[in-house]
Amino acid sequence: MRGIVDITSAARQHPDFARHERVLMVTEPSSGLDAIVAIHDTTLGPALGGCRIAAYESPGEALADVLRLSRAVTCKAAVAGLALGGGKAVVRGRPGFRPAEALFRAFGRALESLGGRYITGEDVGSTAREMDWIEAETRHVIGTTRLGGTPSSTTAAGVLAGMRAAVAHRLGTDRLAGATVTVQGLGGVGMVLCELLAAEGARLIVADIDPARCEEARRRLKARIVDPAEIHRIPADVFSPCALGGVLNDGTVAALRCAVVAGAANNQLRHPEIAETLRRSDILYAPDYVINAGGLIAAFLSLKGYRPGDAAVLARVREIGSTLTGIVRRAEAKDQSPAAVADLLAEERIAARHAARGATVERRTGT
Repeated sequence: MRGIVDITSAARQHPDFARHERVLMVTEPSSGLDAIVAIHDTTLGPALGGCRIAAYESPGEALADVLRLSRAVTCKAAVAGLALGGGKAVVRGRPGFRPAEALFRAFGRALESLGGRYITGEDVGSTAREMDWIEAETRHVIGTTRLGGTPSSTTAAGVLAGMRAAVAHRLGTDRLAGATVTVQGLGGVGMVLCELLAAEGARLIVADIDPARCEEARRRLKARIVDPAEIHRIPADVFSPCALGGVLNDGTVAALRCAVVAGAANNQLRHPEIAETLRRSDILYAPDYVINAGGLIAAFLSLKGYRPGDAAVLARVREIGSTLTGIVRRAEAKDQSPAAVADLLAEERIAARHAARGATVERRTGT
């Protein structure tokens, strides 16, 4: 028996609650499904966001993650100019968890009951296989085999475009040949980013908790391998966080020895004030949701029939560089951090949509 319980009222007490529209707990004991879906804002369009599978230690930890991640997708979509809102799903994978078709089909049935208000896709811990299982029960899913699978390559391409723009602003050249880039995390996006950087002629220093991934980067890309706990201390032109969030905290930021931070990880800042700390330290931080929007752009365009490698998709992804440049220039003019300006830009675009809807209602009613 599937259960969908609206926990929005209870979630309002959580410090990461940010005017979320709906927060739902989704369970089905027979399949082991234990998930939370957060729909943050649908002003610009239906909420789209990946389905993350992680071994959360508690329901509270899972709730905090889904609240933060869903809000970030809202901002990501708004800044990228997409007609999408922000949402996210997290599935609690307890020790020994193995993805099972019954679980994800149950999740698909739950999504179908939401009527398209939330569209899911791949995320940390999930693959096209799980999306295919979900698709057996609902059309409200992207990242399936039929639609071209994971958008990791487009996410990496967007991060590269943002990194080039940040380096050009800070170091005076958008050429990455000869630049030293430290990459933390060699998952799907991190490894592809390293391949792109190697092709550009960058010097790579990498870290990952998986020794096999590190060895692959050393063998194929001539990367230097360092301890994951130490990579943020390594002198570099660019530090690129591509693992899980929260890596930029008071301790790690104090130890950074780089000019630019530009990576693929979501929610890199442990708390918002870190952005100002980076600015005062003369480190240019490229807001994560601005430059890692390539996957979301590809996902949005997949709904219109495009596939991740299509020229139109890649052209749209490359615009991330100019978007970041505009944000950085505005931040300098306002004496603010790029993160603060990116948040403001997202809020402005959502507010403009609210205003346009209000004007439409006034015209229709004659008021």
